[in-house]
Amino acid sequence: MELQFLGTGAGMPSKMRNTSAVVLNLAAEGEGYWLFDCGEATQHQILHTSLKPRKVSKIFITHLHGDHIFGLPGLIGSRSFLGGEEKLEIYGPVGLKEWLLTTLRITKTHLNYTLTIHEIGEGTIFEDDNFRVTAKNLAHVLPCLGYRIEQKPLPGKLLIDRVHELGVPKGPLLKQLKDGQDVTLEDGRLIQSKDVTGEPQKGFTVAILGDTSYCAAAVELASGADILVHEATFDNETGNLAKEFGHSTIGDAATVAKKADVKTLIANHISARFLPSDVANLKKQGRAIFPTLYIAEDFARFEWKNGEVIRADDD
Repeated sequence: MELQFLGTGAGMPSKMRNTSAVVLNLAAEGEGYWLFDCGEATQHQILHTSLKPRKVSKIFITHLHGDHIFGLPGLIGSRSFLGGEEKLEIYGPVGLKEWLLTTLRITKTHLNYTLTIHEIGEGTIFEDDNFRVTAKNLAHVLPCLGYRIEQKPLPGKLLIDRVHELGVPKGPLLKQLKDGQDVTLEDGRLIQSKDVTGEPQKGFTVAILGDTSYCAAAVELASGADILVHEATFDNETGNLAKEFGHSTIGDAATVAKKADVKTLIANHISARFLPSDVANLKKQGRAIFPTLYIAEDFARFEWKNGEVIRADDD
């Protein structure tokens, strides 16, 4: 699993930061890309990466402010032009369907794939054999959601010495056993998967939150997560503005991470008032509360491997 940030700014694009968009790259898990928010020019940002729009399989929208949705019509249309034929599912608050379908209709945007828009509230909004996605309402100036993405436990490792002792031949039977299926050998013996595999391995949990003031729902969504993506529009000195506009300070984000006992906090949605020279102070303020904190820049990448979060570029 990898997170790649396409836009980490707040409100409007700046020279340093585009509007909100982050890709949860689940290609290694067979799920393609899940995009969270799609601010203006998100598809332009994708051009500077190795990501392919046609591989976006799900889009999760946190709320209907323009800096989180104005890139949707263009990306959806380009996905079709670029040969995307697999269905695309979009999840978001009430009002998203009307706005998006009206835009596509008026602009006569033709799609070569099935588009399904789910208007959602709180609760489990998606679940299959591998993942569960839960949504909760946050505390912003209009309805805004946060998402918790949980990978279900992975099959235990195949005990190679054990399967050799039992005479299981190389080939597809080994994969079936690893995937949790029992198999019958040519001599009639039944080999049970649980006897030749280790304990199931814990999957990852990522919480990706929309715009919000400090609130209990953020802590609940992030509880025990490997990665928390939390907005930090303001520094601690401008906390009055954060409260006025329904946003968080870097200290608020760090406090959520600490209370939720997450492993790694990645702060984004940074106000354009903060220049690159200000980032060190933002980190200092946040890390005073929660040390394992990063501030995302556009195109920053974070990988989850063997239970650890690794930044793909130097911090």
